[in-house]
Amino acid sequence: MPPDIQRNSDDSITVSFTFKPGDSMLESELNLQAMSNEANTLASGECLKCFDTDGTPIAIGGQTLTSKGLKPKDYQIPYGAIIVARHLYHSSSGGATYCPMERGARVVRTATPLLAKQASFKLGAMNSNRAIADFRHYGLSIARSYLKNLAADVASIVSEKQDYWQYAPSTEELGFGKRVKTISLGLDGTCALFCAEGYREVMVGTLALYDDDGERLHTTYVAQAPEYGKETFFAKMDREIDIMKGRFPEARWVGVADGAHSHWPWLEEKTTWQAVDFWHVSEYLSDAAKAMARSKKKQEQWLEDACHRLKHERGAAEDLLEAMQDEREELTKGPKAEALNKAISYFENHHHRMNYSVHVAMDLPIGSGVTGAGCKTVVKQRMCGSGMKWQMPGAKQILDLRAMILTGDRWEQFWQKVSQFGFSKISGPNRA
Repeated sequence: MPPDIQRNSDDSITVSFTFKPGDSMLESELNLQAMSNEANTLASGECLKCFDTDGTPIAIGGQTLTSKGLKPKDYQIPYGAIIVARHLYHSSSGGATYCPMERGARVVRTATPLLAKQASFKLGAMNSNRAIADFRHYGLSIARSYLKNLAADVASIVSEKQDYWQYAPSTEELGFGKRVKTISLGLDGTCALFCAEGYREVMVGTLALYDDDGERLHTTYVAQAPEYGKETFFAKMDREIDIMKGRFPEARWVGVADGAHSHWPWLEEKTTWQAVDFWHVSEYLSDAAKAMARSKKKQEQWLEDACHRLKHERGAAEDLLEAMQDEREELTKGPKAEALNKAISYFENHHHRMNYSVHVAMDLPIGSGVTGAGCKTVVKQRMCGSGMKWQMPGAKQILDLRAMILTGDRWEQFWQKVSQFGFSKISGPNRA
């Protein structure tokens, strides 16, 4: 028996259906899911009609538009497909038609907002084959081309609204009563394979918020497809910095990154304190230890002492640099000399960013692990699967979605804004 729907006098909707349990619990659940989807489809059609007009003329942008009558159209919802008759409007001079129902209901392409949210989330989190299979588990069949185009449209809305909609960590996310004392700024690049250009660098930036105890409360992720000059990436980072400075004006700003020279001028402009990633430094010291001591035990002891001094003694970086330079005079060839020279060169370039004792005393971060992890979670886990190659537009769409999905409750904030304010422009290249 098909589901029955009834509109009540208080504008509520009652949906009822009957289903038959199967011979097993799984069969019963599948039968219930199928009937629930039918009922939900029927109810969704009624909900869509709530956003339509009664067919009377309307005024848009100084023009009077008249209805061409009720025209049926297929819409996609999380439970299947449904045909809804809705009013289409046009002006007396012709031109594009206007559908109040689609605009009021925040339809994306032909999908209701919940399906658009689900589809773009899944494609941001997994490849298209897995996303299609995941939908199938819930009784929904969706074409790969439609899935990709729908996610591209959502990414286009993200891009359209990035200059207008602001997002910030919620009080619940930060923890009630917690104060944001420090904001750590980091950036790094990681490579992905592109069809026309081979491996290119994808930039990832992080803004990590810490409380009075040095515990991380929140991380904002920023990602940008490869570009020459990184202008778009730094513009995205600047927007996030402005929002955080407005929200947390008393917070201390520290820049932490690896040794890439191109990153430091920008970090020094944006932050009060800077530190080169302590774990990168310790790796160089680990290699240099083979030249600084003979036995394995003494090498381990030298490395432990060097790292401890770096963390707790002022001027330790300069002292270690001098000690390694002295040893270089005695060691001129071989792998040990090569490792020692690399460590010396790294310390010569960055020893002024190794004031770790000050950072430790002030509870300032000294590691860029948050940014390194961002490179892995934002880029590598999604874009570097077996056999994956990317076109630039598709990479940009996935990175925009993924950075938003992984940044706290920003994904929910975005859809709340879509529901509240709507959108006007979809400019994705896959737009039909």
